[in-house]
Amino acid sequence: MNIKPLLTADGSHTLYLEELDETYHSRHGALQESLHVFIQNGLEFVVRSGLQNIFLLEVGFGTGLNAWLTFQAALAQGITVHYTCVEPFPLPEAIWSNLNYAPAEQQNDFALLHRSEWNRTVSLNQHFELTKLQTTIQEVRIPESHFHLVYFDAFAPSKQPELWTPDVLAKTTASLQHQGVWVTYSAKGEVRRSLMQCGMTVERLPGPPGKKHMLRAVKH
Repeated sequence: MNIKPLLTADGSHTLYLEELDETYHSRHGALQESLHVFIQNGLEFVVRSGLQNIFLLEVGFGTGLNAWLTFQAALAQGITVHYTCVEPFPLPEAIWSNLNYAPAEQQNDFALLHRSEWNRTVSLNQHFELTKLQTTIQEVRIPESHFHLVYFDAFAPSKQPELWTPDVLAKTTASLQHQGVWVTYSAKGEVRRSLMQCGMTVERLPGPPGKKHMLRAVKH
């Protein structure tokens, strides 16, 4: 893969994947996008419901930004997160080690997320347990009615439509417990309709900078 680092408008890094002509995050601000979509409208929404012990699935570990922000939130709020992610193409250390997400004093914690062994569960501290699965969302076996929260952070539907099919969306929503929450940066109508067909209640929320809308769905 030919991957190049880029600075986004908020000063945080993203990566440009030449094969897809696509970036890993919004060029308007990688950090802002992840905080808005996945932390504020995902994790914090779940925590406000009263959950303190959260089972979370991420589709697309990528740069580790969502995991890093979730790791920090777990420590800050004193919650426990069991974080499972599915990523077929882990980044080499030469790339992730140069990302500017963590200040110098926290670089070791950020590196721990990336260096943790794949395909096994690792307890990073009393608040964060990590399971990184090196496979595709199509191939992975995930339990049904298990997770409280899904971060769906695959590349855009226009770039990798095979990751946004009704079957894949049904698989990820089936993995949610009752009242489980599913969030993504995309607001495409076909994604929204597929989620509704899975029995989800879907909200179109204001998006992060540079994007009009995002989606959050709740399982009933």
